[in-house]
Amino acid sequence: MDKPRETKVLTYLRPDGKSEVKVKYDKRTPVSIEKIILAVPHDPNIKNSKLKNDLYKKVVLPVLRKYGFFIKPSKLIVNGTGRWIIGGPATDTGVTGRKIIVDSYGGMARIGGGAFSGKDPTKVDRSAAYMARFAAKNIVANGLAKECLVSVAYAIGRADPLMAEAVNEKGESLAELVKLKFDFRPQA
Repeated sequence: MDKPRETKVLTYLRPDGKSEVKVKYDKRTPVSIEKIILAVPHDPNIKNSKLKNDLYKKVVLPVLRKYGFFIKPSKLIVNGTGRWIIGGPATDTGVTGRKIIVDSYGGMARIGGGAFSGKDPTKVDRSAAYMARFAAKNIVANGLAKECLVSVAYAIGRADPLMAEAVNEKGESLAELVKLKFDFRPQA
């Protein structure tokens, strides 16, 4: 997202864009792109529909083409909460993000990039990690696995996760169980 902004292809973009890509794998090989989420500050006079269309054509398609993938525009979410006008330190300052490793659950736990410190439970960095730990603990406590890794992914502005999965120590999927028994919405 920086390149079209810096080269003046999309002059209305502002710095601090973020992206998330949901990739489908067959074993360890990526086989398709399931969803892309982009969040980017922009000029307030630009409608989200134009922003999405321009990013799809100027960012998403060229990057995916480079790696042999494609997605339909319906699989692209841009600024899930609507407009994003001001980005960077002006909107992200505070006491968050200082203790990322401390917030993990031992050496086995993989974490995204957000810390819990300074965040209320409406922030999925915190609520989803707690719920993932709760799900894994209960799966193990009920004898369904000796070890359990729970993974959750969200899009900004969406309550339901894009993905909620679990695997046991053998690498066997427990995703259906997790979807059936656990509610990963922040409010839940």
